[in-house]
Amino acid sequence: MRLSNRTLFVIRPIPPYDFELTVRKPAGWSLLNPLEVYREGTLWTATHFDRELVGIRLTGKGTVEHPRIDVAIFSSKRHGAGWAAGAEKLLSSMLGADQDLSQFYSFAKRDGILKHVIDDLYGMHDTFSNTIFSEAVLAILLQMAPLKRSNEMMVSFINEYGDTVEFDGERIRAWPTPQKMANVDQEELARRCRVGYRAKSIIKLAKRLLAVDFPSAEELERMDSDRAREALLELPGIGDYSADIINPHGGFPIDVWSAEVFGKLFFGKEPRNNRDAVERVKREGIRRWGKWAWMAFFYTVQDLEGLSRKLGTRIRLT
Repeated sequence: MRLSNRTLFVIRPIPPYDFELTVRKPAGWSLLNPLEVYREGTLWTATHFDRELVGIRLTGKGTVEHPRIDVAIFSSKRHGAGWAAGAEKLLSSMLGADQDLSQFYSFAKRDGILKHVIDDLYGMHDTFSNTIFSEAVLAILLQMAPLKRSNEMMVSFINEYGDTVEFDGERIRAWPTPQKMANVDQEELARRCRVGYRAKSIIKLAKRLLAVDFPSAEELERMDSDRAREALLELPGIGDYSADIINPHGGFPIDVWSAEVFGKLFFGKEPRNNRDAVERVKREGIRRWGKWAWMAFFYTVQDLEGLSRKLGTRIRLT
């Protein structure tokens, strides 16, 4: 699909805001999907706004203390000022442009772990997708797998089932939609994308989202944290770990891999059994970081290489 109509506007994030760290995070986390294109301060990506597939070009301008993002949204049809205003509000939220990091930074400066990560990653904001399906599928693909394996499954899934758009001289694939995946054979999905048992959860998730009026990402954000989490736990394939990842209010998502990482950071040594350590590590993270547990998790996993160096210990990266 070629997209030729453009909607232009500017986003001015709350500083400090490092555009590159925010959209191309050190641990390999992308803004919307790993097949985006990033060159010299500009990101090209694609997503669905109100079920319409659009292309997005984001260019970071200014400085960390005086940030600006120039935005161009490419669509197949022309849109008016109302649509543009809605797109600007949604994209600002997706980019974390309205996040004020000052209180988190004040807290982090007094913590023996976090003081290092905010120094390394100053100005990095949290981001989120505007579609629950992509967030939930990502959470399912992260289950019981190292980051490298999860990324391989994600890339295969998008390549096999995502739609491609052409705009601004780029070809970008977007996350598959639940409408498309609801009719895919489970065994075919498992075979083509090598996602194993996760295929069943992905197909059931797609069908569930089409069958019920599930809250949007924006609606989940307007709920309190506990209610949003309860809603997410009703989705197929979503347990405590996955709900903590998807919840716009954050959580402390500990699984077998992250139990090893944070177990070593908290207690000075790797757990004897990662699976048995999950609950203990989760409790310690919440006790130590409280309402900042998600931001602490988010910043820490992006800076494991830096932490390994500064703390004089080796923390497994993948």
